[in-house]
Amino acid sequence: MGKRKVYHIIPDGAEWKVKSEDASRAANIFDKKADAIDRAKKLAKSNPLGQVIIHGMNGKIQTEYTYGEDKFPPKG
Repeated sequence: MGKRKVYHIIPDGAEWKVKSEDASRAANIFDKKADAIDRAKKLAKSNPLGQVIIHGMNGKIQTEYTYGEDKFPPKG
């Protein structure tokens, strides 16, 4: 199973950035937080395993959304 693709919604002044954990730059920049969240959710859902982590203006995590199922081998 592949690694979970994680997207962060982070504030930057009056803008909101959508940035994946492995990227050096933001994938998208929005004026409204809700628009950034919608975009990040679409990106996360397009991966077999995706996650969105939403940060508040203070940088602390407010909410997380996880998509896809981690598959574990059966026990026994």
